[in-house]
Amino acid sequence: MALRKAWRTLDASTVGSAPERYGYYELGDGSGERIGRGVGVLRDELKEVMAYGDAAQVRWEAATSREHAERIAESHE
Repeated sequence: MALRKAWRTLDASTVGSAPERYGYYELGDGSGERIGRGVGVLRDELKEVMAYGDAAQVRWEAATSREHAERIAESHE
């Protein structure tokens, strides 16, 4: 099940607004289809995705720890 959050355009402004804390994120193509997902420090992960990935959109849920982020990810498989 996907996150119930609106997609954001994956650009420098969005990456800059991402918290520097662990979280779960989903990546989408231009039509809003989920094409990837991950767990990590959100701003760092999204910088890498923006530089090397092909996603057009992103949405995330911040967590209190890596373990919390992994639990969020498990609930959205």
